[in-house]
Formats: sequence, structure tokens, C-alpha cells
Amino acid sequence: MIRFSMLDVEMPPIDQPKAKAWIEAVAQGYDKSIGELYYYFCSDEKLLEINRQRLGHDFYTDIITFPLTDCETVLSSEFCLSLDRIKENAETFGRSYENELHRVIIHGVLHLIGFDDHTDEDEKTMREKEEEALKILFN
Repeated sequence: MIRFSMLDVEMPPIDQPKAKAWIEAVAQGYDKSIGELYYYFCSDEKLLEINRQRLGHDFYTDIITFPLTDCETVLSSEFCLSLDRIKENAETFGRSYENELHRVIIHGVLHLIGFDDHTDEDEKTMREKEEEALKILFN
């Protein structure tokens, strides 16, 4: 089950059936299945509040991933995404808002699969995996 909800913003323009099928296809490509994925769209300020309360971090980010289980084959998580940060990053990196929105949506799933972005090398691999996933959606 994959659900998209809003916290303090309007729902972004997502073709939900298409996005859900895409997320499932990406997961299946890594021999994973979807358990429960909850996407919560919010503002920068709301995500900063969540980041402070739940993680003790005092900075803005585009997504926070909260895994619901330790299961390695079935992906279950809550994701909180800042639409303000996504819009700003799209402008900064010269991408469309739609592209950046979907990049962040799949970024959380890639974290659950096991990809990280803490080092330069990890970040390079994460960007490659995001691009591969986006090609599935947009081609």
C-alpha cells in the first residue's frame, strides 16, 4: 500500500496510480516488495519542526525517511517531504519541479533499499540510481 497525504500544503500534481506503479516497479527491480509507504507532503517549516522533534537536527531538508520495520525484503516507511525545498532545489539544479518531486519520492525508497548519500561516492551512486529510476517513470 502506498499513500500520499498533505500536512500543511496542497497535494502536489502527482498522477498517483502511475507513481504507485513506478515505485513498485523500482522496488521489484531490487527484489523488494512494498509493504506500507506513507508520503506526507509539507512545508519547509513543518519539516524543520519534524526534523528537530524526531531527530534532534536543526536544518532544512527535502525528505526525511522513517522506516517502519527492519525487514530487508518488504519496504515500509513514512516519508516527510518539503515541497518548498523540492521547488527550491529544482530551480537550483535546473530541473523541472515534476522531475525533482519524483526524484525525492524515489530517493526515500532507495534509502530503504540500502543506498546512502553520506560520502561523495555514495552520493554519486545515489544520483545514478535516481536517474535510472526516473528513466522508468518518464520513458
